[in-house]
Amino acid sequence: MSKEDYYDTLGVDRSADAAGLKSAYRKLAMKYHPDRNPGDAAAEAKFKEVSEAYDILKDDQKRAAYDQYGHSAFENGGMGGGGGGFHGFESAGFSDIFEDLFGMGGGRRRDPNASSRGADLRYNLTITLEDAFAGKAEKITIPTTVSCDTCDGSGAADGTKPSACTTCNGIGKVRSQQGFFMVERTCPKCQGNGLVIEDPCGTCHGSGKKKKNKTLDVKIPAGVEEGTRIRLSGEGKAGERGGPSGDLYIFIDIEYHPIFQRDGSTVFCEMPIPMTTATLGGEIEVPTIGGKKAKVKITKGTQTGKRFKIHGKGMPILNSGGGVGDMVIQANVETPVNLSKKQKELLRAFAEECGDDVSPESSVFLNKAKELWEDLTE
Repeated sequence: MSKEDYYDTLGVDRSADAAGLKSAYRKLAMKYHPDRNPGDAAAEAKFKEVSEAYDILKDDQKRAAYDQYGHSAFENGGMGGGGGGFHGFESAGFSDIFEDLFGMGGGRRRDPNASSRGADLRYNLTITLEDAFAGKAEKITIPTTVSCDTCDGSGAADGTKPSACTTCNGIGKVRSQQGFFMVERTCPKCQGNGLVIEDPCGTCHGSGKKKKNKTLDVKIPAGVEEGTRIRLSGEGKAGERGGPSGDLYIFIDIEYHPIFQRDGSTVFCEMPIPMTTATLGGEIEVPTIGGKKAKVKITKGTQTGKRFKIHGKGMPILNSGGGVGDMVIQANVETPVNLSKKQKELLRAFAEECGDDVSPESSVFLNKAKELWEDLTE
């Protein structure tokens, strides 16, 4: 009985591209896979045919030979491909299909020399606002794990090496049939590693890692904000079986400042202004986050809440090539206290001389209030 044409087996046109071939193969392989059709000889035979067809057509050279000579191109040793059975599962993308079906990565043996990356670590670092302004170098100590230098991270004693687990054959997982379903679980012997260590290292007791407090130098750049994350590559936990270490992420927390508040690159400062200066105008000195003084010209008639901007006295702007934000001064007009008798008399005389033009906002408010309450008396 002659074989069915490979294109017909997959149900595709002869001009189908690689993506079309793979899509058709996946659908048929999932449909006829033996694990989905236990005890069905016809489905198993169809699955073999589909796998064989895809094994040939996915390879450009084999496909060209098949297009020219048909099945005879692979008979009597021709190109050595296309035979029946389950020979072509790996090359035919069987692992992809098996992963789609069961999430087992194709059931391939774990590479005995395979390694895995270590876990990342987090460190919360609290700094002052002044440190965030100027930047600083900080030393931190973190508890972590590093690769065991006795066994170079393998976990095995000198002169030995881990071997493939005989329970799961190096896969790291075992399967069992439960009715129509295939159940997968972590191998109880190797705990999912796929490897067992018969003669463990005496230093790390087979873990390949050891605990260590590591001291690191961290450079805090000027202008960092609350929540800024600094990444130190390779400073996390050691990887499994000599694998690369994870990363260390440092999260910045900035302490509360009693004078300055910050919004991005802008620094705010609420400044008490004497009543006389606010009334007559003048010049005052204010502190800056950089530890210096700056002069601010207060216009006459300044009210509480009025803001004055000082350019270039705020926070450095990260990654701006030297850009600096502004500082905003908010006036808080201070009412005089602890007045002497003479000072009180002068204020009373001043109040008697004042008209509506001196306190316009008070007069406007009072007029609005009168409209709301007709019986309001002064």
